[in-house]
Amino acid sequence: MPATRCAMLNARTKYKGETMRYEFILEGLNCAHCAGKIEEKIKNDGRFSDVYFNFATKLLTLESEINSVKDEIALIVDSIEDGVSVTEKNSESDKKNSKGETVEKILLITSAVICAVVFVMHLKGIENIALIVASCISALMAGYKVFLKGIRSIIKLNIDETTLLTIAVIAAVIIGEFVEACAVTVLFVAGEWIEEIAVNKSRKDISKLAQIKEDYAYIEIEDGTLEKTRAEDVKIGTEIFIKPYSRIPLDGIVTNGNSLIDTSALTGESVPMSAGEGTQLLSGMLNSENAIKIRTTNKYSDSAATRILKLVEESAKNKGKTDKFITKFAKIYTPIIIMIALLIAVVPSIITGDFSTWIYRSLVCLVSSCPCAIVISVPLAYYSGIGGASKVGVLIKGGKYIEALSESDIVAFDKTGTLTTGKMKVSEVLAYDGHSNEEVLKIAMSVEALSSHPIAKSIVEYSKKKNISPIPLSSYNERPHFGVSAKMGEKTVSCGGFDNELKGVKVMVDNKTIGVIRIADNIREESSSVIKKLKNLGIKKIMMLTGDNENAAKSVSKSLHDIEYHSKLLPEDKLRLVEKEINEGNTCVFVGDGINDAPVMAASSCGVAMGLGSQAAIESADVVLSSGDLKHLPDAVKISRKTMNIVKANIIFALSFKAIVIVLAALGIASMWLGVLADTGVSVLCILNSTRLLKK
Repeated sequence: MPATRCAMLNARTKYKGETMRYEFILEGLNCAHCAGKIEEKIKNDGRFSDVYFNFATKLLTLESEINSVKDEIALIVDSIEDGVSVTEKNSESDKKNSKGETVEKILLITSAVICAVVFVMHLKGIENIALIVASCISALMAGYKVFLKGIRSIIKLNIDETTLLTIAVIAAVIIGEFVEACAVTVLFVAGEWIEEIAVNKSRKDISKLAQIKEDYAYIEIEDGTLEKTRAEDVKIGTEIFIKPYSRIPLDGIVTNGNSLIDTSALTGESVPMSAGEGTQLLSGMLNSENAIKIRTTNKYSDSAATRILKLVEESAKNKGKTDKFITKFAKIYTPIIIMIALLIAVVPSIITGDFSTWIYRSLVCLVSSCPCAIVISVPLAYYSGIGGASKVGVLIKGGKYIEALSESDIVAFDKTGTLTTGKMKVSEVLAYDGHSNEEVLKIAMSVEALSSHPIAKSIVEYSKKKNISPIPLSSYNERPHFGVSAKMGEKTVSCGGFDNELKGVKVMVDNKTIGVIRIADNIREESSSVIKKLKNLGIKKIMMLTGDNENAAKSVSKSLHDIEYHSKLLPEDKLRLVEKEINEGNTCVFVGDGINDAPVMAASSCGVAMGLGSQAAIESADVVLSSGDLKHLPDAVKISRKTMNIVKANIIFALSFKAIVIVLAALGIASMWLGVLADTGVSVLCILNSTRLLKK
């Protein structure tokens, strides 16, 4: 297992050949196209593995055996994009130079004023040396950084928007279009500034997700005072003090006090939960009333809030098909556009002899063609969708699962604990052939004592309430669907296997039925409305897969709008049914508890687990319903569909607008101004459209 690298790793010795995990923030990286190039170059470097970059959070994660990882990453980043600093996650060493930003704003405003004056002079027909000088000064004041970056990119043979603008401005000056060169530069830099504001705004909205995590805990020491301690230093089993109106830093069980707990950050539920002694609480929940004490049950790195944030951060690994396509598309798009621009500049010029006109048209084509609108907005839309879903208690592990949910044709449910509460209760005990109810329960309780099946637990719990004690048995053997058997001296006793005729679980001694225990499992109160909502969303088939008997399955199906059901299924049978649907071209979502049915969860197009209580549930599922119930499953489908609609809308809008401008440029109708609008203006609109997903 690789160790996790945090910001203060220097205190830990790294041994030769040891693979370690690193997390870096790439400050100042606002070009999504360049980000993709950086990620690809690091992935192709044999010294690094498990590499992924989340543009929305600027987080680069990787594993490596080498010592000078940060320096090597900085060299790779610098070879592609200038002005980007590589800092360790949680490091506070890299602060924005607000003074520098203020100077740049002043320069931009001043250059915009000069540009306006130049434009008025141009409209009045004043074409003199003063206009040329003023145009050049305005362009240099606004775009000196862009030009330097563009020249360095040309030297490095990197084609990006700064390269395209630099070529366009130089060419415009050469053909004598000084006012156009000035105006385009000012508009481009102003657009980049607005684009950066939009990206940073979306990043701030996304970073609000991290507010569910509390980094400090309070421990009561001997003299009764509270000692503030880093949550990651608190050991399992430690009693910590939770102040009123503060977040719970670690998972734990209440040992003292009563309070109302706001669980909305984790589950999306607006109604507070009442908590008293013995209540299990998760980190990230908010204590909204009285002071309480809890005994921790997980360390900081394994607590719910940390796991949720890690899940959201790592969602960038699981890219959707559209996201992957855009990455590949961007590689071929820019070279193709450059070839088109060259053709527009060269071929008609040779034919007509009018070089300046056709060069100008090709420049408009170049300026308008940058793919940033798509390259930024598509991954941002996926991440915003994941962030928006987390606000309602739905944790989606990546863009590929957003796509699967949005395309879902079939939803298959496990029955026990999913459509039903899973809290089974003994409703009736029947004894036969002179045996007593107590004897039937005593044998059943003893046989089922080691089983984790909900029916077994309900029998044991019911027997304890009746003050029945187990008897010693040996040679336990549990078989799915058939129950548990054991040896009672020389006799074989068993419990399990539903009898349709007797309508209960049989208790047997030497293969002879001595009694039947009838079990009741209540349907979840939200199950019916969830099924109805899924049908209204156009899901063409909803089915229930269960190992239970025909009567139990039929009864649940009848209560849930007569959904299709399959009973008496072993895990491999469920797997076969789901694979059959997928092989027929359907997108099949499977909803279960995330612990059992691991094979079918993995084989489905998207596995959905209920609840945050288990690490296994989070690891095995593609989507987690953190509230532990089904009510937000339709929301997950709706958010996924909305995300995909926005992704498609951004792609169609950006490509259509650019294509129109390129055609108009070739025809001599579009000016350089419209080219800038097709670049930065479209980018800003697409970014703002993507961030709508973060709003409830």
